[in-house]
Amino acid sequence: MATKPDRYVGIHNDINGGMTTIGKIIRDAWVFGIIEESQTCEGWNLAGIDSLLQKVNAEWDKYGCLVSNLPAELYQRHRQIHDEAIERAKAAGWSGEAETDDED
Repeated sequence: MATKPDRYVGIHNDINGGMTTIGKIIRDAWVFGIIEESQTCEGWNLAGIDSLLQKVNAEWDKYGCLVSNLPAELYQRHRQIHDEAIERAKAAGWSGEAETDDED
């Protein structure tokens, strides 16, 4: 039986081109300036990722967890970071189908 790794592989090494829950946390942390965009979180343990999640959630709470409530600068930053991530993921073979399979 395979065991889960105890360290994160880093957003650029993650499955689905980084289109994972942890990848979204990292991208949102970039948007809010919690971590530098050069920080991939490679080698981080689960506690570090969880701490990052708490900080990201605190920022989202300020805006009702809606992208549309972000101030213009953050909105543009969010769009840029997430659009680039989608393009990289598609280039790596991600299609988004797994995320929408249950919507039929």
